[in-house]
Amino acid sequence: MKVAFAGVFADRSRTGYARGCRSRATSWHGGEQEVLARLGDVDVLVSMAFTREMATAAPRLRLVQVPGAGLDRVDREALGPETALANAYGHDVGIAEYVVGAMLALARSFCRLDASLRQGRWESVWSGAPVPLWSELAGKTRRIVGYGADRPRRWPRRALAFDMEVMAIRRDASRPDPHRLAYLRGPRRSTTC
Repeated sequence: MKVAFAGVFADRSRTGYARGCRSRATSWHGGEQEVLARLGDVDVLVSMAFTREMATAAPRLRLVQVPGAGLDRVDREALGPETALANAYGHDVGIAEYVVGAMLALARSFCRLDASLRQGRWESVWSGAPVPLWSELAGKTRRIVGYGADRPRRWPRRALAFDMEVMAIRRDASRPDPHRLAYLRGPRRSTTC
């Protein structure tokens, strides 16, 4: 079996693969044409993207492994009937922490403050300069669509720690909610066309 890692992000997972498998593995960095030229004898492709051109160039392909959560750069229609598609899990804590950090950065204008500080200006209510009031996360509402998976369940604890209100929608709203969200419902089904 030949395994190929296409792209810089995919290549980062190659080290872990090399420890656990004995199959031949190759790695490519380069443009799409370079990748296409090398797919002829590949059985497993680890890549963030998959196109119709890649499917045509890889007749032996049996698995496309995306080393991330999203499948937005994968043309699923291009996958052959014998080719499986998989993505990665286990990064939900990091994503939850990133989102909380991004919410804090936006609420507190960290980008604007950083840019001012790098230009030698200290923006503070104590500096005498007119500074916009900082927003707070407390009292804001965090909405989650698709609360059933493990990943979205990481959000409530973090949001509740900032005194945010959490509202969520999931397929089965009858299951118990350990976080006691402010709002938890299932999808509304329309009876009209």
